[in-house]
Amino acid sequence: MIDVDALDLKILAALQDDGRLTNQELASAVGLSASQCSRRRARLEDEKVIAGYRASLAGEALGFNLIAFIQITLATHSPDNAKKFRALVTRVDDIQEAYALTGDADYLLKAVLRDLKGLSDIVNNVLMPHPSVAHVRSSIVLERLKESARLPLKQIAP
Repeated sequence: MIDVDALDLKILAALQDDGRLTNQELASAVGLSASQCSRRRARLEDEKVIAGYRASLAGEALGFNLIAFIQITLATHSPDNAKKFRALVTRVDDIQEAYALTGDADYLLKAVLRDLKGLSDIVNNVLMPHPSVAHVRSSIVLERLKESARLPLKQIAP
């Protein structure tokens, strides 16, 4: 963790709102000169506080109408088996997020798919046949109540 001050937090908040801000627009928004803002932004990028910039795509507009959360229980709990499962997850583009868990399931996956056929395919033809997997349980999202990639910067006290 690096030290950030109030101006760094303003820069980060503004970029969370709009990552396409020019340096001049960002400087104006946070009350710095363009050169000061540029140096701070570069430092935040160099220190990997700003991990990158990307376009946020609207999945529904592209026909991705189904979100599913898939719980996975491994067949055996060994480092080799976990490594094989992680390699599988890395290869499957439909899986947007994957988390190792405590509790009943070993992993929780978030998959974005076009339809139920896509979910059936990933469960029955990709996950279940994999030798590292013992049990798969999926849940389909009926309604998205909130979606955000924003970090709660208010919790950081400079």
